[in-house]
Amino acid sequence: MDRYPITGRSLEWFFDIDGDLFERQYKRHLSGYRQWKDTPEGLHAGQWRVFPQNIGPHLSIDETSLSRGELYTIVTNKEAHGRKHSIVAIVLGTDSDVVLRALRQIKSELRNKVKEITLDLSESMHRICRLAFPKASRVIDRFHLQRLALDAVQEIRIKHRWDAINADTDGRESAKIEGRKYVAERLENGDTLKELLARGRYALFKSPEKWTVSQRQRAGMLFRLYPDLKEAYRLSQNLRTIFNRRSTKDCARLNLARWYNSVAQAGFKSFNTIAATFYEHADEILNFFDNRSTNASAESINSKIKAFRAKLHGVNDTKFFIFRLCNMYA
Repeated sequence: MDRYPITGRSLEWFFDIDGDLFERQYKRHLSGYRQWKDTPEGLHAGQWRVFPQNIGPHLSIDETSLSRGELYTIVTNKEAHGRKHSIVAIVLGTDSDVVLRALRQIKSELRNKVKEITLDLSESMHRICRLAFPKASRVIDRFHLQRLALDAVQEIRIKHRWDAINADTDGRESAKIEGRKYVAERLENGDTLKELLARGRYALFKSPEKWTVSQRQRAGMLFRLYPDLKEAYRLSQNLRTIFNRRSTKDCARLNLARWYNSVAQAGFKSFNTIAATFYEHADEILNFFDNRSTNASAESINSKIKAFRAKLHGVNDTKFFIFRLCNMYA
């Protein structure tokens, strides 16, 4: 249990023991937690922990929830690939000043050795990276950008769906007033218009080569009925293609500029957020094309934390949970 994310309940099936009792005995006597929590490090562990020995040239930073929606900022070393020595720092909250105070417990000589750090679009994360790792190249995770584009497509779909729902409601009310039975018009696949707009959402999150037969049919119907949705989807897929293409930084700059112009010409308000993001963070976005780095290592740790938390059926003692996490991944 010191090295793997397992619980007492998972062991009781194999060893015929009382899992809850074993959990308590492990915490009190076997893990060393009772002695550790009163050490100088243990006293502030609920607020922050840093591991200078785990720092490397390529880092990721992200936020995750440990318990009851309480967010923690986690800095990870990419070279550890989500295993032992992954966690560089874990800090309660996302406030940049709080996180910076914790990270400055690591000597500046070590922090200055960081060459690259990947992050999301949060302004607090940008400030943390800029001040804590001043010599590191900052790279915005490409998947956050692609998600913004997909969300913009979904926003257009949702607007059309509300229009269809309102039209359906008006039709039902008219039928009721006229004393006749309301029958919604069915499309060639059997969906009503509002059903098509609801069920078509999954296809719009995928690239065309990953569509199922029914998703391909629904996408074709959506694009025929709503040309603006087709154009928005095309823009989102073009952005995906730019990031997938192994091009030089200068070539990517030109491709992204052309894509930006296409967004401006399309005039979709739902794309305003991503257009503003490109304008404000152009350099950090283009830095992706140096090493094609993403925040996958941070997402890997986040998924392991969520899986471990699920095995525990929630976290009752946050400090003990952090103690176990750091034993496994720091």
